[in-house]
Amino acid sequence: MTKAEIVDSVYERVGGFSKKEAAEVVEAVFDTMKDVLATGQKIKISGFGNFVVREKKERVGRNPQTGAPIPISARRVLTFKPSQVLKGILNPHRAGDEVLEPAVARRAGAAD
Repeated sequence: MTKAEIVDSVYERVGGFSKKEAAEVVEAVFDTMKDVLATGQKIKISGFGNFVVREKKERVGRNPQTGAPIPISARRVLTFKPSQVLKGILNPHRAGDEVLEPAVARRAGAAD
């Protein structure tokens, strides 16, 4: 999905916005996320997952063609860990697990 498709989806789902305003909202969300991640903070989106910036130390790698050692510099990497809700949506019928669709799980919990 592209950013333009996200803008279209926001425009269609949320009334009261022009397409330009929907694009500004989407851009503002992404800019905020970039700013927060650039400072090294974690972003937790309930029901979706966590974005975490990790520090990787300098290490020695190998050139796959020659086998010669190559230093790999220290760097920061972004990782994403999906929530259990998102995992349940992506894998609703895993063999051996009793994973319910979130809507089904909510209805089951409401009936208790």
